Amino acid sequence: MGARRGTGQAEEALAVNRFWFGPAPPTPQTVNDRQRLWFGVGTTPQQQAAIDAMVRERFGTQMQRAACGEFDAWAASPRRCLALILLLDQFPRSAFRGTPRAFATDERALALTLCAVQAAADAVLSPIERAFLCMPLQHAERLDVQEESLSAYRRLVQEAPEQFRPFLAGVHALAKRHHSTVARFGRFPERNRILGRPSTREEITFLSAGTADSGS
Repeated sequence: MGARRGTGQAEEALAVNRFWFGPAPPTPQTVNDRQRLWFGVGTTPQQQAAIDAMVRERFGTQMQRAACGEFDAWAASPRRCLALILLLDQFPRSAFRGTPRAFATDERALALTLCAVQAAADAVLSPIERAFLCMPLQHAERLDVQEESLSAYRRLVQEAPEQFRPFLAGVHALAKRHHSTVARFGRFPERNRILGRPSTREEITFLSAGTADSGS
């Protein structure tokens, strides 16, 4: 029974990673194509809603199981750990967009990322996989973690093969924007309405300027 359960969970982790990254090693073309899924690049509101519904339908149960700790053993394997981080960090932002549930498992995802990075477990991952393993660093409302995020993405750009550097440079630029926001406000003002937090006058001005990042 235990062996069958382990095999089943390995298949579930593989399904998560294949959904997010595709069935083959990434190429610059596939990375470009998947930015619609990852960041909503070039999507209309209707298309984004359809993507969100697809993530919710396909992985809603797994996200709940991950949140309850059922997949905690995945942390022992770099790629299964990556799948768990996706279930706790990236997928909720799509499936539960605009609700508190989008951020409810951020702390669990961040703890996994910090452990993986400190243990150098990300060394076996591809540069694109590493970019998403480290994404919880970008999402943290803590300046010390945002500093770690800048270091991680700067290092990733430097170490990555040339063909992936344009994409990773863009992700590094996103990390810089997130760092700037948290350095300025101590949090992401764009979450205030969703989480029922009152905004300061400065935050209201910032949000009115339209420069906030809805994916933070």
